[in-house]
Amino acid sequence: MAFADVDPDAFAPKESVADYLCAYARRIKAPIRCGVEVLNVQRQVGQPGFCIETSDGVLAADNVIVATGPFQLPVIPPLVAEDVALVQIHSSAYRNPLQLPDGAVLVVGAGSSGGQIADELSRAGKEVFLSVGPHDRPPRSYRGRDYVWWLGVLGKWDAVAREPGTEHVTISVSGARGGHTVDFRRLAAQGITLVGRAQSFSDGVMHFAPDLAGNIARGDANYLSVLNEADAYIERNGLGFPTEPEARLFDPDPRCVTDPIAELDLAQAGITSIIWATGFVVDYSWLEVDVFDEHGRPKHQRGVADEPGIYFLGLPWLSRRASSFLYGVWHDAKYLADHISTQRMYQQYRPSTPKG
Repeated sequence: MAFADVDPDAFAPKESVADYLCAYARRIKAPIRCGVEVLNVQRQVGQPGFCIETSDGVLAADNVIVATGPFQLPVIPPLVAEDVALVQIHSSAYRNPLQLPDGAVLVVGAGSSGGQIADELSRAGKEVFLSVGPHDRPPRSYRGRDYVWWLGVLGKWDAVAREPGTEHVTISVSGARGGHTVDFRRLAAQGITLVGRAQSFSDGVMHFAPDLAGNIARGDANYLSVLNEADAYIERNGLGFPTEPEARLFDPDPRCVTDPIAELDLAQAGITSIIWATGFVVDYSWLEVDVFDEHGRPKHQRGVADEPGIYFLGLPWLSRRASSFLYGVWHDAKYLADHISTQRMYQQYRPSTPKG
């Protein structure tokens, strides 16, 4: 179902995404029960199916599809104790600069959330330090086409296997002010101090890994690889897209990259708050079924769990790169629906009655 009244090359506001999901649910007449929390799922004893305890009573189901996605519990690394005299919040709890006390801010994590929050705080007049770890840095658009379009024509949405070392890579993109390519050098030019990955904290001092320049270079390499593939695609297909040589121009590395800060006394730097843009973990504590390995990861093949009747949907790289996105999840949804339908046919089979 296409979005209504949204420019195909623009970001849909969150309200439009919510309206889209509501409209889709009405179209397919989905029997959704809003505001109901699943508390516990267990296999029924002596009969098929599962018993599901919810905040609105007990349900029974032959099959359970776990479509909770990968981003459930916010993660704050145990670097800075809670009793340290600092305001510490996760990026998921951040709303605007006014909720922070006076003073400088350390933003840890330079993915989509961290980069945009640091930018907003800087524009609001805050002194900002941004801890930059390993990341990919795609172009917002290139030669007149959106990055999402390039992912499609270059076959990256449907990639079925990750490259070695890319099991989890932070993506640094921004939809702020209409969307733009993230450039950490320009963030430094507007006054943000870049530091390496936050490594440890002791006696009021944050210590950073000596990896800032390498992380910036890795992001640049990812960015340029997309431009190279796009240029090759345009030439191979004889497309008359406008050239964009300025996309390959980088500003000089700022001093905070060439002479990086190894440690920072937070009090001396005037830092009064830390925003942890450090991601999420899954939470399957409610699913009391034997479907997890020794590391707590679901055991499944393309979403079909080892335990009959349990399915997973929306996990990163479930079957392809697009598996955890609104754009692309339908591939796996159809596969699981077909699998459940086939299993139902087996269960409904009854031998024919012999004649005579």
